[in-house]
Amino acid sequence: MSRSKSSKRWLKEHHSDDFVIKSRQQKWRSRAVYKLAEIDEKDRLIKPNSCVIELGAAPGGWSQYVVSKLSSNGFLLAVDILPMESIAGATILEADFTEDEALDEIRRILDGKQADLVLSDMAPNFTGQQVVDQPRSIYLAELALDMCNELLAPGGALLTKTFQGAGFEELTRSMRGQFKTVKSRKPAASRPRSREVYLLAQGRL
Repeated sequence: MSRSKSSKRWLKEHHSDDFVIKSRQQKWRSRAVYKLAEIDEKDRLIKPNSCVIELGAAPGGWSQYVVSKLSSNGFLLAVDILPMESIAGATILEADFTEDEALDEIRRILDGKQADLVLSDMAPNFTGQQVVDQPRSIYLAELALDMCNELLAPGGALLTKTFQGAGFEELTRSMRGQFKTVKSRKPAASRPRSREVYLLAQGRL
């Protein structure tokens, strides 16, 4: 099957992307690590003793970064529907976060402990149709926010990927009702033409 013009263009851009090249040189699993690293350096999200839940973790770039910041008293639970190679210092759960069974398993693993930080880099399988893709992306961010009601400690933080468009303002308002501050972050590693933006909510009420 021949590739479309758009997919050929994406592949060309991807392989010449400075962040892709840098991630390979530095042995990170994905270029997305630089998005989290920039936000963490600016907002000081990850503390050495943090309990962190990461949603949409595969292939594991963010997980690698998180465990590099944690002490032996820290804990990372990395969740993804896709299989993921093990990472020293991370507990990996292969599960579909949109299903209740995944939340039940997260509860079991935490065993009554609450997270200090929830990270979500979840994104839907894009169809290329914004009327389909945008609601799906907002839904995943809403699921992460809902989980915080139960599993994020008071004062904790949520960083979630979302996309500007329908539902974005409503999601931001919902987050402001549950956290002291909500900011948007567009890291340098986010491709300029992408509508991708990260919402950072800090100080869970």
